[in-house]
Amino acid sequence: MTDLNTIAENYIAAWNESDAARRQALLKAAFTEDVSYRDPIMQGDGHDGVAALVEGVQQRFAGFRFSLKGKPDGFADTIRFSWNLGPEGSDSIIEGTDIGVIENGRLKSVTGFLDKVPAQ
Repeated sequence: MTDLNTIAENYIAAWNESDAARRQALLKAAFTEDVSYRDPIMQGDGHDGVAALVEGVQQRFAGFRFSLKGKPDGFADTIRFSWNLGPEGSDSIIEGTDIGVIENGRLKSVTGFLDKVPAQ
């Protein structure tokens, strides 16, 4: 049986890791080699593509951290979980919900939705 909490926690850990070498190991734990990531703002494929997205988010939102919001749920090969992004120790500035397809305990694809974004 797939542990949905572990899958979501691995995902969050990869997005929070600032060290590139450690992040690569976390990406391998969280995502299949051919992962596909899509949200309304960005997209990337494979570990290198997702790593580039993570680096971009970390540069744009320096000092911010992702955290899980609520408890992941899902069925069959699908997971749904929500997350927060904000300065560590403060309220979230951005919130979202991601839907993923699981293959052998890792995410094969992720489609992200932004639930709360700051006014432009």
